[in-house]
Parts: sequence; structure tokens; C-alpha cells
Amino acid sequence: MEIETKTRKWGSSIGVVLPKEVVDEIGIKPNEKIVIDIKKRPLAKEFFGLLKDWKRSTQEIKDEMRAGWLSASDILAERKSKK
Repeated sequence: MEIETKTRKWGSSIGVVLPKEVVDEIGIKPNEKIVIDIKKRPLAKEFFGLLKDWKRSTQEIKDEMRAGWLSASDILAERKSKK
């Protein structure tokens, strides 16, 4: 099970609160030992620069994706030429 919760200051420590629904579903009791897998959520700014070795420009990728798509004016011109 994966949940998202905020850390809170608890004296000189940091604590987390488990939602009641999770406690009830898993059956956690007071003073019971549990195992928590901790993962810090990455910030968006940590992803910038990951593709610095990217060989193609954004415009090249957009042009490739648009290849074969007809614009509205192209479609109208095609219809007029068929009449």
C-alpha cells in the first residue's frame, strides 16, 4: 500500500500520521512495530538538465509528429480541388 502524508515536527524529531483508513485496513495497533518504505518526492527542478545530451531539437520533434497531418486550410483546399 502506498500513501502520501506530510511530516510534522514532534519535539526534536519528525513524525508522520497514518490516516485512520490505512490503520483500519491494515489493522495496525498502538505500540506495534511496522516497516515503512520512505521515498522523498523529487522536485520538478531536479528533472531539468536530464536530457542535455538530447540530439534533436523540440522543433524537429514537433515537425516529425505533424508530418502527415493536414491543416484546416489544406483540407479545404483539397475538398475544393476535388469538386
